[in-house]
Amino acid sequence: MSRIDEALRRIETVWAPGSSEPGTITPDPKVLERYQSEGPVERKREPIPARPSRATSPPPAVAAAPKRRSSARSIEGMADAKLLAGNPQPLVVEQYRRLAATLHDLQIEKGLKALVVTSALPHDGKTLTAANLALTLSESYARRVLLIDADLRQPSVHKVFDVPNGAGLSEAIQSTSRALPLVEFSPSLTLMPGGRPTSNPLAALSSDRMRLLLEDVAERFDWVLLDAPPVGLLPDGLILGRLTGACVLVIRAGATPFDAVERAVAELGRESILGTVLNGVEEGTIPSSHYDEYR
Repeated sequence: MSRIDEALRRIETVWAPGSSEPGTITPDPKVLERYQSEGPVERKREPIPARPSRATSPPPAVAAAPKRRSSARSIEGMADAKLLAGNPQPLVVEQYRRLAATLHDLQIEKGLKALVVTSALPHDGKTLTAANLALTLSESYARRVLLIDADLRQPSVHKVFDVPNGAGLSEAIQSTSRALPLVEFSPSLTLMPGGRPTSNPLAALSSDRMRLLLEDVAERFDWVLLDAPPVGLLPDGLILGRLTGACVLVIRAGATPFDAVERAVAELGRESILGTVLNGVEEGTIPSSHYDEYR
């Protein structure tokens, strides 16, 4: 099994479908404490009833990533391995390529280079989306991509790619050196793990050093993606969103409450949201027969 296969197998393990979500975005001190020490608290998720259209609906989706199904099939080649471990379904692959294509066009139009991937709540699939988007941009578009784990409370990107987390963004912010703790995962994809969790992430992320670091890596790479904590629980993603001026909001179909999405959109600001990714869509709801015929 190649390094890519192993890393994406870990995606399947860490972000298995069906993980539960908190039913509210009101930060609970006990929930926050456990998020910092153990990760988000999982609660039983109640079905979300259909909501009528409202004037304050979130931005239109730029991609819909269908739910994964586990599969024993091996993945052949980087082009298929970049998406879902053991399940390189063409429809799923194309959804990530659509998202990458949208960002590619925005880069040409507006000079976009850095963006934040976040969500309203934990377990909406933002880290999985950031990882697969980084792989898609680096392989399908042959871009030099840096994926930064900007969760200084509960870093997890290193778990997805199975790389060391001895030093990362936390240590880079504290250092004055231009030598950054980077991990070359492939010739076109580089990772910066989160590093050791810090006791004051807000001060670190809002520091001048963080701003200068982003300016530095934006010159070195074609794309810089930041995996940020959920904005409905923590303000970290809001700080990062203001630094980059560009965000992708991940929403989990049938799980993320509409009110949580509304609040996340209001806090991030519509002008900074490039679009939304509807994650965890049931495959049966997507008309893929015509695509299969085309393929």
